[in-house]
Amino acid sequence: MEISILLAEDDINLGFVIADQLRLEGFRVSLATDGLDALKRFSEHAYHLCIFDVMMPKKDGFTLAKDIRSINKDIPILFLSAKAMTEDKIEGFNAGGDDYLTKPFAAEELSLRVRSLLKRVNIQTEEPEEKILTIGSFQLDTENLKLRQNEVETGLTKKEVQILKLLFKFQNQVLPREVILNTVWGQDDYFVGRSLDVFITKLRKYLRPDPNISILNIHGVGFKMEVKE
Repeated sequence: MEISILLAEDDINLGFVIADQLRLEGFRVSLATDGLDALKRFSEHAYHLCIFDVMMPKKDGFTLAKDIRSINKDIPILFLSAKAMTEDKIEGFNAGGDDYLTKPFAAEELSLRVRSLLKRVNIQTEEPEEKILTIGSFQLDTENLKLRQNEVETGLTKKEVQILKLLFKFQNQVLPREVILNTVWGQDDYFVGRSLDVFITKLRKYLRPDPNISILNIHGVGFKMEVKE
């Protein structure tokens, strides 16, 4: 079952990052950049969950939630806001919200909040994850953090496995840097960006014995793993 999420966020860059993160986890995401656009989308399509920024043009998140509640009393609503005051959270819950997440937040926390809300309405999102991935001539053991090629076995760190899994999942596609950073580190800044470059260099070294595998640097965008048949 594909879960559809309505995301309303007027910060375009943040909206894209959140949408990409949720899509990486298998959700279908519709991104609106203001409250009126979000309400229009909600009236035209079916969704399983809503994520609304509080401060938006044309219609703020709280007002939007009240409008949504007049249409659907059960759909989970998660608010995103830079306001951390108790009264702001109370206003959000009074407007019909089910949860309130304060910016900045880690990608893992957003994922946990989303899955928790979906479980409240009996929508199961967990799918069995393959523990052994075949990447060219390599076998990636995601549970035991091992990379094997024939009789050669290399131990990996948890972050190395997370990055390699992402690259593999989106092989032959460009994976934006910010998506990797927010998924693995929960933040996107200069210092973790430099760490990512170091990890990519290590992964290239590990995969070098198979000439059919390459991790390309797409300048200004991100990385692409190419696996030739």
